[in-house]
Amino acid sequence: MIFITKFGGIIMSIVAVRIDERLIHGQVANLWTTKLQASRIMVVDNDIIKNDIQKTALKLAKPAGVNLSILGVKKSSANILAGKYDSQKVFLVVKKPSILVSMMEEGVKFDTINVGNMSQKDTTQHLTQSINVTDDDYHAFHQLLDAGVKVTAQMVPSDNIKNFEDILKDYKI
Repeated sequence: MIFITKFGGIIMSIVAVRIDERLIHGQVANLWTTKLQASRIMVVDNDIIKNDIQKTALKLAKPAGVNLSILGVKKSSANILAGKYDSQKVFLVVKKPSILVSMMEEGVKFDTINVGNMSQKDTTQHLTQSINVTDDDYHAFHQLLDAGVKVTAQMVPSDNIKNFEDILKDYKI
């Protein structure tokens, strides 16, 4: 469990932070949310907050009985730092590592981040069966690692946890 603290006090419990381009889908909605016993999924993305169709799709994909927040970087960071979700078990999901770097720049601290799926595109390098990164992703991951964040790779809860720093060594700049 990850605790975000402000002035030494616990203000919110984030049970997991995951990078997964698919955001809410079968693995996140069923496997991860159940395993983590999350009461809220927080999707942070500056583009999705402007797209009603994507927001509706996320609302339909969330598990019954689990609250959902769809927020941009600034609003999510402000809410976290203000303790808006005290006593909830929040599962934070983003598409890209740069979003988490931006949240850190706003003052949010992370202990551990799990990397799930990052799709293959023309601009990515293939690192694992489900993880493909761009140069920007590579640099964002290093910013997270340099800040002392533990980064792991684990597709589903039953998979072995892998040290993402070891996986990232295969990236060729």
